[in-house]
Amino acid sequence: MKIAAFVLAGSVAMAANLPEWPQFGGPNRNFMVDVKGLASSWPADGPKKLWSRPLGEGYSTIAVDNSTLYTMYRKGDDEVVIALDAATGKTRWEYSYNAAFIKGLAMENGAGPHSAPLIVGDRLYTVGILARLNCFDKNSGKLLWSKDLYKDFPGATIMGRGYSCSPMLYKNTIVLTLGGRGHAVIALNPSDGALVWAANDFNNAPSSPVLINVQGQDQLVTFLDDGDGSQKEGIIAGLDPSNGKLLWTHPHKTSWDLNIALPVWGDDGILVMSSAYGTGSRALQVSRTGVKELWANNRMRIHHSTMIRIGDYIYGSSGDFGPAPMMAINVKTGEVKWQERAFPKANFVYADGKFIVVDEDGGVSLATFSPEGAKVISRATLLEHNAWTAPSLAGTKLYVRDRKSIVALDVGARQ
Repeated sequence: MKIAAFVLAGSVAMAANLPEWPQFGGPNRNFMVDVKGLASSWPADGPKKLWSRPLGEGYSTIAVDNSTLYTMYRKGDDEVVIALDAATGKTRWEYSYNAAFIKGLAMENGAGPHSAPLIVGDRLYTVGILARLNCFDKNSGKLLWSKDLYKDFPGATIMGRGYSCSPMLYKNTIVLTLGGRGHAVIALNPSDGALVWAANDFNNAPSSPVLINVQGQDQLVTFLDDGDGSQKEGIIAGLDPSNGKLLWTHPHKTSWDLNIALPVWGDDGILVMSSAYGTGSRALQVSRTGVKELWANNRMRIHHSTMIRIGDYIYGSSGDFGPAPMMAINVKTGEVKWQERAFPKANFVYADGKFIVVDEDGGVSLATFSPEGAKVISRATLLEHNAWTAPSLAGTKLYVRDRKSIVALDVGARQ
């Protein structure tokens, strides 16, 4: 193990306000932010580029904490956690550790890391492809504690394409899915990694947990697998986040148990989930007494991309390894309003009435989606390699990465 720290002359002192993009999916874990002042269009060559730099293999999204960015990448047999100066892209600190592939890992679609960092107070939490959970002092990069989740919880599900659950904060616990008898989902003490609770007997799935509030009751929602290992039987489950007690489950079987995309929650109590490989989407009406399926179809099939709900419609890039048209689907009925080949497979964020879209071919676009259709306002090719990582938006600064580099853009309105 090794740690390298870099002192930057003239570094901006850390602001006292909360991180702008502290975790997977942003402040509310739904890829939506309350930001104003975005440009209504871009020049032909795209928004202003602030800086770009080489990075490395990995799908880890970029967490943003005022003047500092955090992400992960792979270099040889090592995984690297890195902190970057948001204004310049220069390295503030980085920490590397061995994460050599174990037998059976299928990394033909990318070596990882897959999980997004989590910022909590003055600490940073990261998880690698072999389920090593690290806690750092976010300012210095000092490793405060580390846990090998696979070793600490025997029988945990070894994820064949690498561990990918992005950690989530709930009150005074860090919540992760893990799989295995008695510890399908776990909650740890952020200060020292001590176990707070572990519950349920399901196997793990690639997705990450989200928090919903059902008629005043917090519920932790996550994909799991109630098969026996040889038989994959994907489910979505609701748990009490204070103790892991199982509240409900509903089937959502997917080939190879690859339920990846985050489910989407609405204030009307409708939970929508979507997966690729022919499975498609379904909607559940969730109440304090259980769940009721409203509809299911295989028209919208979200692979590992984002999906966002605006009003009564969810927008997402539907498809797995073929064409992936953008699609609008009614959350109450399952009716597909439209599908358009506006982009290759894409991730996006929503702010200021607009979508900022990053597609797998390296295009970065400004667009609007509505029940009437998709309108591409501006588009520029700004990335050169496979871009499957969701963008992060902090104020009017956009941070994007592909499998070789990271780019900072100013997407604010020109004065």
